Amino acid sequence: MKHQLIITILGANKVTVLSNLTDVVCEAGCNILDSRQAVYGQDFSLTMIVEGTQSAIVRVEMAIPIACQQLDLLSMMKRTKRHAKQNLEHIADVTFSGVDAVGVVKEVTQFLSTFCVTVSALRLKTLQTSKDEQDEVKCKMVVSMPHNIDLADLEHKFDALLSQLNLQGAIKQNH
Repeated sequence: MKHQLIITILGANKVTVLSNLTDVVCEAGCNILDSRQAVYGQDFSLTMIVEGTQSAIVRVEMAIPIACQQLDLLSMMKRTKRHAKQNLEHIADVTFSGVDAVGVVKEVTQFLSTFCVTVSALRLKTLQTSKDEQDEVKCKMVVSMPHNIDLADLEHKFDALLSQLNLQGAIKQNH
């Protein structure tokens, strides 16, 4: 029986970090099913889900903290089950821009959740304008949508939300 473990690691971005961590997983007898990495300034974040036998998962749970201590990284792990790869057939880009206001991202993400749309990635940029004008916000999200979603209805209601928030934007499906 296969067991699964989610591993999240944070720390300084160094050239060999990813290689060292994947070696630890491999040496324990586990496979990496999926992973996401991001670099933020001089630091990075890695989240991966690994799979293996019960004993292999235990070996990873013991080896990762040791490796992270040697590499000066933080780690967190949680057992999980029934991982399914993200369905990449119904992916879309959600973009919006306009005058920056507190709670804008919250409003948009709450709206998307009512349609069971999940956000896979989010990038937000605040553009400082002159002292007399309000700051501008630009946001791009990559989202995963359910197969049975009524895209026309989603787009119509998204446009209405953006209008309420004094923003402009769009949902563009990636084929």
